[in-house]
Formats: sequence, structure tokens, C-alpha cells
Amino acid sequence: MKQDPIADAIAAMIPAARTELAELVAFRSVADPDVSPLGESERAARWIAAALRAEEFTDVSVVDMSDGRQSVYGFLPGPPGTPTVLLYAHFDVQPALDESAWTSPPFTLTERDGRWYGRGAADCKGAVLMHLLALRALRAHGGPPVNVKVIVEGSEEQGTGGLEDYARAHPGLLAADAVLVADAGNVRCGVPTVTAALRGITMLRVRVETLRGDLHSGQFGGPAPDALLALLKILDSLTGDDGATRVRGLSADGTWPGVDYPEADFRRDAGLLDGVRLTGTGSVGDRLWARPSVGVMGIDCPPVAGATPTLHATARAAISLRLPPGQDAVTATSLLTAHIRRHTPWGARVSVEPLGQGEPFRADTSGAAYRAMEEAMAVAYPGQAVRLGGFGGGIPLCNALADLYPRAEILLIGLSEPEANIHAVDESVSVDELRRLATAEAHFLRTYAAAKSRCGA
Repeated sequence: MKQDPIADAIAAMIPAARTELAELVAFRSVADPDVSPLGESERAARWIAAALRAEEFTDVSVVDMSDGRQSVYGFLPGPPGTPTVLLYAHFDVQPALDESAWTSPPFTLTERDGRWYGRGAADCKGAVLMHLLALRALRAHGGPPVNVKVIVEGSEEQGTGGLEDYARAHPGLLAADAVLVADAGNVRCGVPTVTAALRGITMLRVRVETLRGDLHSGQFGGPAPDALLALLKILDSLTGDDGATRVRGLSADGTWPGVDYPEADFRRDAGLLDGVRLTGTGSVGDRLWARPSVGVMGIDCPPVAGATPTLHATARAAISLRLPPGQDAVTATSLLTAHIRRHTPWGARVSVEPLGQGEPFRADTSGAAYRAMEEAMAVAYPGQAVRLGGFGGGIPLCNALADLYPRAEILLIGLSEPEANIHAVDESVSVDELRRLATAEAHFLRTYAAAKSRCGA
């Protein structure tokens, strides 16, 4: 096999990268002030800014966003006349949930069986190290062949739009010929994947009221409507008997043209119990990446322990609706709200409060950057063809950049393959995937620069 000095350099840097990722994971940078103090995110931002300065970025700044969070920007000049590539990641993370359920502490990076465990290890602090590894390998072998911009966001998980607002107010800041968004993942470890579609999302809080106060069910049960039962009937109306989403006016029959997700693999990755059926219709790929999907994020109701035979005066739930490319989040929010009101039983009072939304995204995969990525992935994953996949999470910046820079190619790769367990207990990153994807990124920058040079762009 032909020796690859870039891959060798990155492999040699992996032990130091583990130490750095441990430092970054240790910051409890949850972009929710009710969960984590703002100072944790600010310290993470300063860490990233210092890391960029150490890599000789000439312009590094920690930028305050409109949503009260920060993002980190850096610019590293390449040779004159070369194209500009924007590298994206985010350093905010989801809450750790039940920390006692983790096999090892969520904010202490821990190695087991070729994986590094910790909140944000894959989503998306590991991607910060992926970018750094690629740039360091290039610096050791002639320097970056393109102008490099880096933006690392601090509130992606909240979807509050701070970075999108800033980009629109400063349209030159993130302008680039190609954008590499490192917040997706391979369809499986060892299977190189470029994500071509992102699901959008809309989130609502629903409140149902039926009584002036809770009542004794023996004295009033029967005629008096229970708000919790009313809420459950609303939630039940959102899906059919097969579990597919049923919201009037919202198409639910799309088909997915990319790589499918074998049902056996999906059952294993999702942890379905024996005998439990998949919901919806069509292929797994159709259901994941071409059709809407509704979920209940949480319900306010009394716990079973200590419960009393009571009729509930009020009940609340937070629901989410995932959307495939081609559907509009604003329209979907309106349709979902109308559905909730239409299916509220017994004349109960219902209020619907928007919690946030993000538009779905579909990438154009026909340009020079995608061809360069295919070549780069072939080096990092010998013998494997690149797959086009979908990804469940929305990345709001993608649509903002597509609007601002319609000629820029946007590519999505990343470390969040199924075993990474992002947003859940025991999140982890595959060390092998980190090494391979950093290698692919470095080769992509070289190959893309050469391709643009050949075509005179």
C-alpha cells in the first residue's frame, strides 16, 4: 500500500488530540442557562480561540451573538489566488441527562475499546479536533493549499439563530467557495459518507386547560374532563395506527434516493426490543429522510410515585416535528398548530407556543468540491465508495449560508455515526473515524485547491 505522509502525521498526533479533546469536553458548555452557567461556554470559546492562534491563524476573534452566546472565528491565509474554504463545527452540547446512567462521567473523556466517551466527543467538539488535525498535518507538509476560515458556533443545539443573524449582518465574514460542515456522520463506522439532506424541525409547547383546579375523581370523575386525558388524545391524533405522522396538509409519502438503512442495522442501532415493530411505512430511508416524524419531547404530569386519584385541571407537553427537505418549517408549524386545535376534545382550552424551528436542507452534490471529497475519502477509506446519506439533525447555518452564498458548495461530513450515540447517554467518538476523517479533510483541501486551479477559478 502506498505510504501517505498526511495519514501518518495525523496518526502520530492522535495521543495529543486525546488530551486536547479531554480539555474541551470538560467544559459543560450546554447552551441552556437553566442547565449550565454561561461561563462554561465562554471558557470553551476561549480554549478554541487559543488553539486557532497556536495554529498561526492571523485573525481570531470570539464574537458575541444576538442570542447571548459566542462563536469563534479564525482566518488562515493560503497561497495567493487560491479559493477559500470555510470549516464549521460547534462547541455547545446537549445536557448530559441522567449523569448516573453514564458508564463513565459525561464530562471526563474516557477511553474504552477504541472509542472516547464524553458529552460532545462526537457532537461536535471532536470535529474541532478533526479540523485542527487536518490543518496541522498540512502545515507539516507544505502548508494549507487554500485560504481557510473557521467558525465554531456556541448555540447550535438550541437553534436560537445567533450565528445565522450575525452572518446575515456581516455577509463577508463567512464568504467562501466551499463550506465543510463537520456536524454529520458516516452511515456506519468505516463507510465514508457525505450527507446530502438534513431534516428540519419545529418545536411547540401545548397547554390544555379544562378546570379551575384539580378535583377528586370519585366526586367529579365522569362528567368533568381531565386535562391530561385531553392532552393524550391530542398527542394520539398525531400518528396513525401504523405510527406514521398524520397532520392534514403535510405530505408523508416521500421517497429517499440515497443509500438506504437496512432494517436489521436500524433495529440494532436504535436498540429496539424484540417483537417491537418499526413505525411508519416505506423503506427506513424513506421514513428517516423523506417523510415527517413527530415526537413527544416531554410531558408535565404527576409522577407515579405518590399519585392520587385526581382529575387534572391543566396539562402540558412539548412536541417536535422533524421535516424532510422540500417541506417548509413555517408552513409545517402552521399545519401542526391547526391540527392540534382541531383535535382538542371536549371544548378544552388549548394554547400553542412555538419553541423554535429550523428549515430542512438539501445539498447540491454535482460540483467540484464533491468530486474532491470523493477522491479524498478514497484515500482515507481505501476500497470504499462514498455514499450519499441523510442526517436527522438540522444545522440552521446551512440554509443561511446557502442563501448568502448561492455559488458556494456546502458539504456535510462528521463523527456522528450511529454508534456515537449523540444526544444520549454514553456519547462517544470512534478514534479510527477521527483519524480517517481528519485525513480525508486534509486531502480534500489539497484536491479541491488543485481542481480549482485547473479550472482557473
